[in-house]
Amino acid sequence: MHALNDAWAAVNAFMASGGPVLFLIAGLTFFMWTLIFERVFYFNKALKSDVQGAVDQWEERTERKSWSSHQIRYAMISRVSEKIQDNMDMIQACVALAPLFGLLGTVWGMINVFDVLAITGGGDAKQMASGVSMATIPTMAGMVAALSGVFANTYLARKAERETQLLEDHLTMDH
Repeated sequence: MHALNDAWAAVNAFMASGGPVLFLIAGLTFFMWTLIFERVFYFNKALKSDVQGAVDQWEERTERKSWSSHQIRYAMISRVSEKIQDNMDMIQACVALAPLFGLLGTVWGMINVFDVLAITGGGDAKQMASGVSMATIPTMAGMVAALSGVFANTYLARKAERETQLLEDHLTMDH
């Protein structure tokens, strides 16, 4: 229990050293990874039933070569593809926002440094170091959050493209 309290104190100290913007970055990262895990869960569990439903509905058709059949096939692929792409834009937006929040933290920390300079004339190195810390930690945190999101988003985008292509391949127009 003592180790848990020490770990919690270390996390609190780290969050405080980054200023209030670090809490925004943490919240954004939590939201982004919640969406990422939702997509992973969808691809591993729910997608199979969506694809199977579309394939079963397509296989029930007796005629598949007419213009209207092509349009029905296209609509079926679009419906499943829309489910596949759900939340992907939101993940991309979170990836783009993370470094911007980090930049906001940089500005916030540098304002603190300039306040110390204005008030003390540069005589309080400890307060200036606190401002520099408040400037650099959110920048690093924003970049780490963005990079982790880029890798996850790339994986999910490729998986989404592959699954859409497989669905198109399953909806054959052979008879």
